Amino acid sequence: MSDPMAEEQVFNQPPPFADVNLIAADTPLREAAGLAAGELLPFGAEWGSQARLALGRHANENPPRLRTHDPQGRRLDLVEFHPAYHALMGHSHAAGLAHSTWAGGSHVARAARLFVIAQVEAGHVCPLTMTHAAPAALAAAPTLLAEWLPRINAGPYDSRFVPFWEKSSVTLGMGMTEKQGGTDVRANITRAEAIGGDDYEITGHKWFFSAPMSDAFLVLAQANGGLTCFLVPRFRPDGAVNALHLQRLKDKLGNRSNASSEVEFARAFAWRVGAEGRGVATIIEMVQLTRLDCAVSSAGLMRMALALAVHHARHRTVFSKRLIDQPAMTAVLADLALESEAATALVFRLAVSFDRAKDDPLEAARARLLTPAVKFSVCKAAPGFIYEAMEALGGNAYVEESPLPRLYREAPVNAIWEGSGNVMALDLLRVAGRDAAATRAVISALAQEAREVPGALEAARDIADSLTGEHLESRARSIAERLAALAAAAALAAHAPGALAHAFGTTRLMRPRALFGANPIAEPAWLLDRALTEP
Repeated sequence: MSDPMAEEQVFNQPPPFADVNLIAADTPLREAAGLAAGELLPFGAEWGSQARLALGRHANENPPRLRTHDPQGRRLDLVEFHPAYHALMGHSHAAGLAHSTWAGGSHVARAARLFVIAQVEAGHVCPLTMTHAAPAALAAAPTLLAEWLPRINAGPYDSRFVPFWEKSSVTLGMGMTEKQGGTDVRANITRAEAIGGDDYEITGHKWFFSAPMSDAFLVLAQANGGLTCFLVPRFRPDGAVNALHLQRLKDKLGNRSNASSEVEFARAFAWRVGAEGRGVATIIEMVQLTRLDCAVSSAGLMRMALALAVHHARHRTVFSKRLIDQPAMTAVLADLALESEAATALVFRLAVSFDRAKDDPLEAARARLLTPAVKFSVCKAAPGFIYEAMEALGGNAYVEESPLPRLYREAPVNAIWEGSGNVMALDLLRVAGRDAAATRAVISALAQEAREVPGALEAARDIADSLTGEHLESRARSIAERLAALAAAAALAAHAPGALAHAFGTTRLMRPRALFGANPIAEPAWLLDRALTEP
């Protein structure tokens, strides 16, 4: 008699990807970040645990909800989150994502944590990124910076909806874009009226209001002197709730654990940050930091997609052979591994420039020039990369029980937020045009660092020639992509095995990039050994 449960037996399926040390399993990360043996390994185990991965799933399956009024009709303007979201916020805040570089930590060490955290759940990172970047803008208002920076650097995450001065720590959000303007913030029509000293009242709207349960928001509005930056708290100085009327939460493609809203300001109290008319110049100081986070997060999303694909291929048998041993699949996975390594090396070398910028003018110029190029390249690469990894798993990756649909939905936002692709490419041209000598020095340094990589010297010449040619704006994207590829080659040359840097040069610099799996990579199996170390 046959076993009636035989059909329920599961075989030829990979074990769950859980309880994996996300740092110990990632040789490229350790090399690119310069992590010593044992450094951050407990952090990698913590975030790769089944419990932490489950928090990411729960936070996205239970998105935030807006409560505009209480049962008696009084305005509440509250956003309620699932406990998993608050748990993730607490863990990430404790890891320093909101403040560590202002408290003496390095950008590289913070980027390593962000890279890992984004693999587990990227949506909750948004308010932490904005909080971390906000002091760069608040520097234009030293009194505000002195009051808020200690609160940013303070104790554990505090989700309570109470005045900021009663909290153990604070988070900050942003409100820049309006219905009629979008990227063109100079078209903003929200008005700010001075009511005494640096105190103002703001009337108008924001079409995208990021992390609306933050304790304060950096907002752009038109004052008498022009577009100006303001800090708008959730509570007025007298303890009353400020007049930030949340209209609705955005129903987004991804980033579902995080709330984004529309808001109306009804004479909302605000403090001016910087001089009137200097709003863009003030806010751009924090945008450089948020753009670095976008690139690091995207590289992290790519890394998790690759790990899932390699893990699946190692445990799945097709036509009597492991999937990872099938030449066509090996070619695809190795190409993905090469792309992920390049993205990882690129973002961490940029973080090094952020750390060195204060003391080294060349590194400061490198950070200014490469930030838009790196954000452009890595963030735009992520969606297509994750799709290819999804295809490696087949139908199992197309259902919501898999992490891959969430990774795929999450990926586009980093390419849109803090400047879309065209904005990044045009910013690169503006940076290059403002200081041609520094631009030439950076390109020369990259060429020197990558001199042994095939195609690097030719790429450097192409970029330099392109920046002096005509019709720059129409070629902005190609210049940004080429510059990012050269910078990736330089980063790989510094830390990765020579064969890997050589493979990157022959497939990304010397010839047009082909579909994943169509780029010729000699002996691809060794790339997969580096890609995922499993017990």
